[in-house]
Amino acid sequence: MTPAAYSDLAWQAVVGFIISLAVCWLLLRVLPRYGLRQTAYEDAPESHQTKTGTPTMGGLAILAAIAFSTLFVHDERVQALVVLVFGCALIGFIDDLIGIRSGTNAGLRARTKFLATALVAAIFMRMTPSSDTIFHAGSFTLLVPYWLWLVLGILAVTGCVHAVNLTDGLDGLVAGAIVPPLYVLWGLALVEGMRASDWPTLVGFAIGGTLGFLAYNRHPARIFMGDTGSLSLGALLAGAAILDGQMLLLVIIGGLFVAEALSVMLQVTYFRITGGRRIFLMSPLHHHFELAGLPERTVTLYFWLASLLCSVVGWVIGNL
Repeated sequence: MTPAAYSDLAWQAVVGFIISLAVCWLLLRVLPRYGLRQTAYEDAPESHQTKTGTPTMGGLAILAAIAFSTLFVHDERVQALVVLVFGCALIGFIDDLIGIRSGTNAGLRARTKFLATALVAAIFMRMTPSSDTIFHAGSFTLLVPYWLWLVLGILAVTGCVHAVNLTDGLDGLVAGAIVPPLYVLWGLALVEGMRASDWPTLVGFAIGGTLGFLAYNRHPARIFMGDTGSLSLGALLAGAAILDGQMLLLVIIGGLFVAEALSVMLQVTYFRITGGRRIFLMSPLHHHFELAGLPERTVTLYFWLASLLCSVVGWVIGNL
């Protein structure tokens, strides 16, 4: 990449960071007035019960940075990505509101969330310029029929959105873990010669916005992103991978989120098959390590490093 490309990322990230910091500052003064506070999940580790009462929906700060970025981009791929991100954010916002009003952290039913995000994913795929590429590196390109690209895209978005959502269980975990894979997709797009005014601009602002939010979300968190933030970040990651023709690479750079989702699937399946036995002390995976005795900050740091490692591997593969 050229120095100009890094300059673009720098100003995008800095502006996004400042916007997110400002919006977080405002949210911390507005959200408590309306009782928009998190209720800890009753089955979470005991140490999490102290988190009850922390303001939530902080993902609005990241969305503010992304919304501002749309002033600098105008093509149809950007429009599709905006629909995907804010469509999933709306689902998350509704889920957060229901959970807050119920006082039990129980929002939309899982099936409803899956179907709603799948619908938004389908709209995004239909809005996206026709493609059949699911992976390319250098001169190598892996193509599939359009109908299969469409189906795989819907599955990729839905899976990624909910995998990121499942990972959002520790202070700063998702905010820190999502930045490396987003950077990889931004970087691969610029290496491939895409214009700085294209969809990577949204990713650049999102990286800065996420880091700004992390300043308030790091342990001990002063604000949570809620499903408003986690669903939209998962949508951004998957959408960017699809627009970059890197759908398969998403499995690698998002390896941490894949592991978290698989831990839940394995736990539930094994529990049902064995009549109550468990593989992990608790799922998702980050809770297993907490119950094994690791401090929350340590688990978060290790998971950040795991995401960084997955992203480095993905970067190498994507540049072969």
